[in-house]
Amino acid sequence: MPDGKTVFDPIDHGSIVDEVIGQIETMIVSGVLKEGHKLPSERELAEVLKVSRPKLREALKRLEYDNLIVVKHGDGTFVGPLVGNAMSPALSNLYSRHTGAFFDYLEYRREQEGFAAKLAAERMTKIDREVIEEVLLEMNKAHETGDRNVARKADIDFHSAIVGASHNTTLIHMMTSIYDLSQRTLFYNRDYLHTVENSAEALLEQHHAIAQAIFTRDPKTAKQKAYDHIDYVAHAFRQGQKVTERTKIASKMRMMGRIDK
Repeated sequence: MPDGKTVFDPIDHGSIVDEVIGQIETMIVSGVLKEGHKLPSERELAEVLKVSRPKLREALKRLEYDNLIVVKHGDGTFVGPLVGNAMSPALSNLYSRHTGAFFDYLEYRREQEGFAAKLAAERMTKIDREVIEEVLLEMNKAHETGDRNVARKADIDFHSAIVGASHNTTLIHMMTSIYDLSQRTLFYNRDYLHTVENSAEALLEQHHAIAQAIFTRDPKTAKQKAYDHIDYVAHAFRQGQKVTERTKIASKMRMMGRIDK
């Protein structure tokens, strides 16, 4: 979560209310403040921005009126819903029952991940690189310990970090919604990947390859490495489906064999 003491700048010119609104709107558009992020308290925010609390309160009222922030009495002020879910709950559940839809999801992600990696290689800042490196360290630790829950979260964090490094505001907000589907594992059963031999090592190597291409400012390679990664996931998922189906059939055949005896 952004630190209110570092992401806000003092207001010292122009219309105070408009300046406060403009600064918060800019951080929402750029993805610094995302849906659900909690803003500092009114007292802290007024202190950081160096504005009076009545002026700050007026600015927050206007932002609330525009549905950009939500005030939850007793809890605080939060960035409001921005793009919503990529799919309604009903459609998500429908997708979960039709695994073929997963490949449409991957097809979409393949293009967006490639685009994000390309832009990240062109636009990455020093801070962006540090964020990606930190996530890679988490990935390495998860691989060493075999912690699949940590690995799953690190996977999403890695791709989110690259999207963030693209500095394309539309891509940042849209992919935040798309990644929500993966986090809820509606039709992305990551365990399928483990039915492919050495898949954990392969995935880790692919993530490092994407990052390395971005770090060396090689947009073309970064894009291709992102494509290769998603293609591998699609292949592994198909293999996982086949193994699962074969296991079911083998189990039934074994059961029938016992009955015949």
